[in-house]
Amino acid sequence: MVISTEEELQKLKAVGQLCAVAVETMAKALEPGITTRELDLIGRKVLEDNGAQSAPEFCYEFPGATCISVNEEVAHGIPGDRRIQAGDLVNIDVSAVKDGFFGDTGSSFAVPPVSRQIEKLCRDGRRALWTGLQQVKTGKPIAGIGNAIGAFAQKNRYTLISNLASHGVGRSLHEEPKEVSTWPDPDETRIMEEGLVFTIEPFLSLGGTWAEDGGNGDPWTLYSDPRAPTVQYEHTIVVTRNGPIILTLPN
Repeated sequence: MVISTEEELQKLKAVGQLCAVAVETMAKALEPGITTRELDLIGRKVLEDNGAQSAPEFCYEFPGATCISVNEEVAHGIPGDRRIQAGDLVNIDVSAVKDGFFGDTGSSFAVPPVSRQIEKLCRDGRRALWTGLQQVKTGKPIAGIGNAIGAFAQKNRYTLISNLASHGVGRSLHEEPKEVSTWPDPDETRIMEEGLVFTIEPFLSLGGTWAEDGGNGDPWTLYSDPRAPTVQYEHTIVVTRNGPIILTLPN
């Protein structure tokens, strides 16, 4: 999607902010003993009380309002009876549709007590996202995002999951530009145009390089290969001449 009116921008901001509030509200409830289904219901209530629908349910009939991935799960975890425990690494990914516009955001949270290594992974996951965001500007190459995040990961001795890409969003949950790499991609030649809407969502890992299904009859949940702690931080943004407008902030 390329924004052409102020009304479009405001509607994208409204749904993006709502997704961010849902993540924030779920994170505040994250504690040992709560199930991922109970967390999901909290997110669902935030969305539905504000006139929005879960995008994974709406678009793909996903069995939950939000994606909640714990420890060995890297993405698209199904909410269920799993109880959160101290030391868990939990990713909460919320996307929604309201008034015909979509937003998408996510964050990873470590449930104390956790090791310094996991604390650092979470901190550096946020830094990786902001490294990518700093490359966003009208006329700049999309490849700059993956190149910058890749350099950050290499410098700090992390790996990146290289088959879970960022994507266009706006009028649908996944649209052009498709497959926006958050790792160096020599085949990426596209240029960012004014008003372009897409996500940036690097998956930073302590060794994982690929996301694969678990082969256990669950068609949704993805696991890192090799298995390793992995975090994801995601914003939906609009490209402008002055840099990115971040749509998925709680305020």
